[in-house]
Amino acid sequence: MFNPVDSKVSFPDLETEILKFWEEHKIFQRSVDERPEENLFIFYEGPPTANARPGIHHVLPRVLKDLITRYRTMRGYRVSRKAGWDTHGLPVELEVEKELGLRSKPEIEAYGIAEFNERCRNSVSKYVLEWERLSERIAFWADLEKPYVTYHNDYIETVWWIFGQLWNSGLIYQDYRTTPHCPRCETSLSDHEVSLGYKEDISDPSVYIKFRVSAESLRNFKDIEPANLFLLAWTTTPWTLSGNTALAVNEDATYGIYDHEGEKLIIAQELAESILGEDHSLLDSVPGSSLTGLVYEPLYQPELLGIDVSQFNESGLLQKLDKDEALNTVRRVIPADFVSLSDGTGVVHIAPAFGGEDFELGRSHNLLFIQPVDRSGIVQNELPGAGDFVKDADIKVIADLEKRGLLFKSEVIKHTYPFCWRCDSPLLYYAKPSWYIATTRVREELIKGNQLINWHPDHIKQGRFGNWLENNIDWAFSRERYWGTPLPFWGCEDSSCAAIVCIGSRSELLEMATSPSEVEALADLHRPYIDAITLDCPECGKLMHRVSEVADAWFDSGAMPYAQWHYPFENQEEFTKHFPADYICEGIDQTRGWFYTLHAEATLLNSVKAIPEGNAYKNVISHGHILDEEGFKMSKSKGNTVEPWDVIDAHGADAIRWYMFNVAPAGASRRFSSDLVAEGLRRFQLTLWNTYSFFVSYANIDAAEGLDPRQKPGIPAPDLDRWLLSELNLLVEDVTEALENYDATAATRQIDSFVEGLSNWYVRRSRRRFWRGTEADDGTKQSAYYTLYVALTTLARLCAPFVPFMSEEIWRNLVPEGSSESVHLADWPTIENEKIDRVLSDEIALVRKIASLGRAARAQSALKIRQPVGEVIVVVRSDQEEETLRRNTALILEELNTKSVQIMTDVSEVLTYEIKPNLPVLGPRLGKELNALRAKLSESDPEMIVNGIKNGGVVTILGHELKSDDLLVEHRPREGYVATSEGEYAVVVNADITRDLFLEGLAREIIRRVQDLRRTADFELSDRIKTWYTGDENLKEAAVAYAEYIQDETLSTELEESIPPENPLVFTSDIEIDGMVGKIAVQREQL
Repeated sequence: MFNPVDSKVSFPDLETEILKFWEEHKIFQRSVDERPEENLFIFYEGPPTANARPGIHHVLPRVLKDLITRYRTMRGYRVSRKAGWDTHGLPVELEVEKELGLRSKPEIEAYGIAEFNERCRNSVSKYVLEWERLSERIAFWADLEKPYVTYHNDYIETVWWIFGQLWNSGLIYQDYRTTPHCPRCETSLSDHEVSLGYKEDISDPSVYIKFRVSAESLRNFKDIEPANLFLLAWTTTPWTLSGNTALAVNEDATYGIYDHEGEKLIIAQELAESILGEDHSLLDSVPGSSLTGLVYEPLYQPELLGIDVSQFNESGLLQKLDKDEALNTVRRVIPADFVSLSDGTGVVHIAPAFGGEDFELGRSHNLLFIQPVDRSGIVQNELPGAGDFVKDADIKVIADLEKRGLLFKSEVIKHTYPFCWRCDSPLLYYAKPSWYIATTRVREELIKGNQLINWHPDHIKQGRFGNWLENNIDWAFSRERYWGTPLPFWGCEDSSCAAIVCIGSRSELLEMATSPSEVEALADLHRPYIDAITLDCPECGKLMHRVSEVADAWFDSGAMPYAQWHYPFENQEEFTKHFPADYICEGIDQTRGWFYTLHAEATLLNSVKAIPEGNAYKNVISHGHILDEEGFKMSKSKGNTVEPWDVIDAHGADAIRWYMFNVAPAGASRRFSSDLVAEGLRRFQLTLWNTYSFFVSYANIDAAEGLDPRQKPGIPAPDLDRWLLSELNLLVEDVTEALENYDATAATRQIDSFVEGLSNWYVRRSRRRFWRGTEADDGTKQSAYYTLYVALTTLARLCAPFVPFMSEEIWRNLVPEGSSESVHLADWPTIENEKIDRVLSDEIALVRKIASLGRAARAQSALKIRQPVGEVIVVVRSDQEEETLRRNTALILEELNTKSVQIMTDVSEVLTYEIKPNLPVLGPRLGKELNALRAKLSESDPEMIVNGIKNGGVVTILGHELKSDDLLVEHRPREGYVATSEGEYAVVVNADITRDLFLEGLAREIIRRVQDLRRTADFELSDRIKTWYTGDENLKEAAVAYAEYIQDETLSTELEESIPPENPLVFTSDIEIDGMVGKIAVQREQL
């Protein structure tokens, strides 16, 4: 009837066969095409960066994406999943630089931009194949044959269109600002990129520098000797001191002039003691406002070394100075409201070339602007550390200041510092011209749009993402690199004209080009080919050249809702149908990456009426990180990374998928290792597989007698079957609700619990119905088969989005022809409310709880489950629960393996209480009063306290109101008994084992050993056998006393105490039971 099922299944091999079936029968494409076109569920694939082989951390987002899209497909939606590849950007460039041995931008340009970009293209193509291979193996279903690719010309043209829409609405501008700059990559980073690279506990210098007040400013101070007054400033970046052009103070603070070792130092009074210690005296106090305008001597004068010097003019623009003009300017003290009195000295060193606040102060106070460091972070021209990287120059700057008597003290500080998320170089805050999108103009729209997004976990909305939007700054989107979408801005070569145009399409480029034929021949829109295209300036008629920058690769990925369709140039209807997305999913770090760029670009385009919606997506899962087995971040340097293929080859993709879903909620981090995956496989997959194997094995045996397990029985279902069908429909309800709420973990844990109950309760308690022979009118056996068949086929559909391979195998084997060819073409199970019996479910849940407590009590005295006991006492919460258990007395006797059971609601008849304070709860609350409470509890009536806190009640002791969570209640059974309790439930077991009970338990152990030997011999389940035994006198006595029972349970036609004959058909085994040794043998009966 069914294909035999191997209980020793190799899941990796099984999955390989399923993959072939899917491919041959085009199951993925059919799962899309066979759903109605008008019922769409829109999914956007966040394009992975194809710059390296995928790791285990890439598996998590792909299986979470696949889970929801499979579920929605089974709910009747058409879910066309267009794959995508993020192919531009520095990660790709860095990989190629490494391959070619290139170390800098000049080396790249010497190698050739065209050749370099071609290597980037080839590198991406190589890794795309690796990604496709892994995606297919883990059953991530997406259209990999027609993906969107960010380096394709059509994609780039749509990105240009977006820039054009924003440019025409005045949302793009170029400005000279301080930006986070990577000296290794020689390009700016956007604010969300910076957030990806912060590191903790970075060591940097902490230096205090003396700036000598100039002689002309000394006139403001009485009784101060010339050349002896200093402003004391603090910095953690000594390399920036050569760019110093001002010092800032807090106008509202009080500053002191202190005598310290013969020198006069100006410091904020609040900070003086922490800096100077006790060895100082206060000469005078002055308000910060009186210090503004003071002139001081510069530490360094780069203007004397041939370094360009500029100055902010009245319009806030930089104007270059000649050497004489530069030498005639002075450094002075200015006010600034950001000067803190919580650290430092209250005097802040200002270098407009190296900080955003410094740059803005420079603009507002017309300061000098000096840039003594090049874009690769190298100190220039004869300054301390010249020729060194800035961080390496620090020590030379400190040594120079100390030598000149200008270093007050030098220490080391540990703090948080940003590093390049791509190459791991320390970032510099560096002033230079960059292109910006004015996202701050739509901040309120961004925030309002976020309120319409369903975040999972929910706290992301107002937390990480909401805070990011609240603190939004304009997006620096230009990158001084090569492999990326070229910015479509052309500037006039005539500096007096300074016209700039933005090209929004290839047709616009053709229209404005100096040589249209060159545009028509342009097969690649990347550098350097696009750089060769010149335009005719519409203002003056001279040539216009493209700016050199490319776009932030995050802008590319944020453009995918439009660019994947080459919108608006074609596929307008497809775009309209597929915007916005119903669902997206990526890691928590994408709140400041793809999640943000998608949201920002949609909001911006909607604000200029270029698209109808301001939100790009409705529902999002933001998952946590993958950690190693010990909870540490994985990294190659630590050697704790896990190769995904190793785990797949060992355990299969289903096992990884299930573990990823089940181990932790979406937003939490997950520990991962092959061993942890194996444990999940054993607990869930093998339990379900063994249940499936059990069903098929017995069904095939009884099919020979004419029994069809798929046929509905003609009798009312027994209670056990009604219970399982009730639980099954409750499971459908719970899993559906969980997936509607994008909660994979809740769904898998519900399934986990059901499968455990299916195997360890339903199948275990139904075994005798399956074992006994088939009779024509055996309705209860037919009911058992039919109930288990319905449960397994329903589980196959429920589990299909989670473990698509095993679900497919179960479905294809159990479901008859004429049904859906694949479980992934089937519909999601519907809830049959008439099958749900919550009263019955609650009753069995109570019985199972009592059985579990009984097993725990037995474990305390090492009483095996097979060992019968004489008496068990069960304590429940209410008369209603007592009545429930009395109706199920026979079931409880069997489950607890006891000869008698007493059921009561008053635990005091069999147990005494010991009450203790719950220290973790009460300790922080009561403090020193805890000891008094502990003493009072020991004197109090424990039964009174327990009754008081029942059902959420409160007791008052020493004026403290105490609830059940505040106290630990321990039960103490009377002598000769063992007990386990949980809340108000308790099970007490008589641990005294009589001789008869001992022999019965020993007989059950013999049965287990014979059954094990049957399996070793590979007998069929229905095979009759002859059994021999020898051994300890206790074993013999048990075998004689319970011979009939042993024979019935093992299908033994004979049970003989003797040494078995020498025969290759006889299988023997030595046995040992609690120190008693013997031998058993079995032989299949010959027909």
